[in-house]
Amino acid sequence: MMQKIKVIKKTRADFKIAPNLPDYEAAARKFEKWSDFERELTFFEDGKINAAYNAIDRHVSSWRKNKIALYFESETGDKKAFTFYDMQVLSNKACNVLKSLGLERGERAFVFLPRIPELFYCFLGIQKAGAIAGTMFSAFGPQALEDRLGSSDAEIVITNRELSPRVEKVKNKLPHLKHIIVVDSPDFMKRMNKASSIAHIAHMDWDEGAFMLYTSGTTGKPKGVVHRHGAILMEHLTAKWVLDLHDSDTYWCTADPGWVTGIAYEILGSWSNGATSVIYEGRFDPAKWYEILERYKVTVWYTAPTAIRLLMAAGEDLPKKYDLSSLRHLCSVGEPLNPECVLWGQKVLGLPFHDNYWQTETGGIVIANYPAMDIKPGSMGKPVPGITAAIVDDKGKKVGVGKEGNLALSPGWPSLMKTIWRRPQKYDSYFFILWVALMM
Repeated sequence: MMQKIKVIKKTRADFKIAPNLPDYEAAARKFEKWSDFERELTFFEDGKINAAYNAIDRHVSSWRKNKIALYFESETGDKKAFTFYDMQVLSNKACNVLKSLGLERGERAFVFLPRIPELFYCFLGIQKAGAIAGTMFSAFGPQALEDRLGSSDAEIVITNRELSPRVEKVKNKLPHLKHIIVVDSPDFMKRMNKASSIAHIAHMDWDEGAFMLYTSGTTGKPKGVVHRHGAILMEHLTAKWVLDLHDSDTYWCTADPGWVTGIAYEILGSWSNGATSVIYEGRFDPAKWYEILERYKVTVWYTAPTAIRLLMAAGEDLPKKYDLSSLRHLCSVGEPLNPECVLWGQKVLGLPFHDNYWQTETGGIVIANYPAMDIKPGSMGKPVPGITAAIVDDKGKKVGVGKEGNLALSPGWPSLMKTIWRRPQKYDSYFFILWVALMM
């Protein structure tokens, strides 16, 4: 007989700080249109926008100028801290270096780096130049690189000395690739030193491409998912409502930016909210992860179910060796979060993990458990305010309660993918016209 799992009830006493979304039901009921929230962003005088500007530069004209944006720790233990002003200067310089090499608006430039500061400010620099920023996992081999750089007609790839030989192996098969930038080379360092710290940031239309990444299907070549600059509205709001980021938070998202979570909630949405982020370059190690949580006094932690299960396997005694009292909100994404993980968090860390659901194509969280909401372990939660969701059959018809089916979302949210790169039929295949018509 299946064991009944109890709902984790919450009271005001459970919150160290008042949630940004104190009443989910009221917010969902009152939601009218996404444009009502555009005031959360900063637009240029001509009505244009730039995602990188919203993530970093707008904070420099406020009290956040000298606030820490990024705590970085390498696998060998080297530690650095960067303010929002530092990140503005570095991304401006990167933007100017890229433009001096001929990178133009709408072209593609990819970052192929481990989780080091250069990855983050070069990504932002690409967007500031008006180009489309792409990311690739540092574990990729030559064939994966060829597939992505070739499909996208990338003009530039940014890497380091350790990874560059993999690019060199396939560069002759990439006719559009003009430059391989090696961030730890004397040439790049010289260019960065000479580059101006002031950049002309591209004023982009809401719908223009901001970033892209490739997601592998079960068959065939990986598909390039392109997201628009306007996606930052969804990333900003969900980082605020679901991750519950406040100015006082130190936030750790453990995702690699080769994955959409690392872009949306380690670069754009989190920094748009002015949060201080922690980046750890090294591989997973339970003791090291607890050490990171303790050292930086992390308050909001966003990780994956596999990592949680590995922490569980390391035992309940290990976290007792560390001061984890700073933690106030735990979130998980990437795969099904089994109830045992949620309950383990509540028992061992004093906080339940909050599951949420989204995918590369949605560009941002679409279903979630919210800080002020009671948690039913095993549940993905409820749709983000403004999102309409249903379970439908293969013909797009809603099924009854307790019936299996397909998760369908009514399109129209800001971070919905702009396109599948050069595959319009694949893009169209995502949509049920009948169900969409019924929901309008």
